[in-house]
Amino acid sequence: MRLGLSCGWWGIGQDQDHLALVRRAEELGVHVVWASEAYGVDAVTVLSWIGAQTSRIRLGAGVLQIPGRTPAMTAMTAAGLSSLSNGRFDLGLGVSGPQVSEGWHGVRFAKPLERTREYVEIVRMALARQRVEFHGNHFELPLPDGPGKALRSSAAPSEHQVPIYLAAVGPKNLELTGEIADGWLAIFFNPDLAGEQITQIEAGRSRSAEPERAFAVDATVPLSVNDDVSAAADAVRGYASLYVGGMGSRTQNFYNALAVRMGYAEAAAQVQDLYLAGRHRDAAAAVPQQFIDDTSLLGPQGRLAERLQRYADAGVTTVTFAPYGDTLEERVAALETGVSAAEQAGLL
Repeated sequence: MRLGLSCGWWGIGQDQDHLALVRRAEELGVHVVWASEAYGVDAVTVLSWIGAQTSRIRLGAGVLQIPGRTPAMTAMTAAGLSSLSNGRFDLGLGVSGPQVSEGWHGVRFAKPLERTREYVEIVRMALARQRVEFHGNHFELPLPDGPGKALRSSAAPSEHQVPIYLAAVGPKNLELTGEIADGWLAIFFNPDLAGEQITQIEAGRSRSAEPERAFAVDATVPLSVNDDVSAAADAVRGYASLYVGGMGSRTQNFYNALAVRMGYAEAAAQVQDLYLAGRHRDAAAAVPQQFIDDTSLLGPQGRLAERLQRYADAGVTTVTFAPYGDTLEERVAALETGVSAAEQAGLL
């Protein structure tokens, strides 16, 4: 099993600390660093900056927002980052949510699965240097009755193939991920309940052109190191309540729906009610500790080692640590402890 790193949001005053954490991760042999985007700093700029100051760690877009770029622009970006980093780039894609898609990018959120399917197909065509001609329900290339013509990428051929990951939460999206992607970016992953999700991915893989191809499962997991498991969970409460309570709208919150499927329907409703009422501290307090423990790595090194084994047993190929701490030193120490725990468990 490999290890990854997620530093959290960039562009909010911690960039130098984040970079120091990435450099330490590279020294420790961490496989990949993932950078995300919402409506602040974009992930491409961050990964370019990291890539110029590292040499081995892979550069993961986790994720680039589908409504934020045309598929051709995403293919151009992937080709550039892969070329400049000597093949270290991993392309993660996601539809974001209705608030960001429609409020920030001005792109309708309807039919996200159909749009994702078309988007990935065009990106693959462009990266393969095929002539891009596509006639779908969401994308039409070239535009009809105009001067445009089908083009082939002018980027030089490359020995490096860019793997495409999808961020998926719901059952249908998981099936789509198994069918068209090279890997799954998982969030709020509970190894003990992952069987149904893996089955949905496998159902999609069975319909793909290459059902036996290699497929990666990368789970981003909050890492909070403390001898007191309850105190370790408290550090993660704000993150959990933001996603379960405040991501998307009341009627379209994929993470809230995931918590419901995991058996936390009553708590998920309460967290959402409190969060949307502006009572963020109360919402954080209402997140059950068991939910946090189910979906995080909490406690001292020995407990982390035991619980990391659950991820390997569930078929996870990369555990991406999101280390918690009030200072850079605490976050670095948490990362080091997480790596040591994986070594202790014999997973590296």
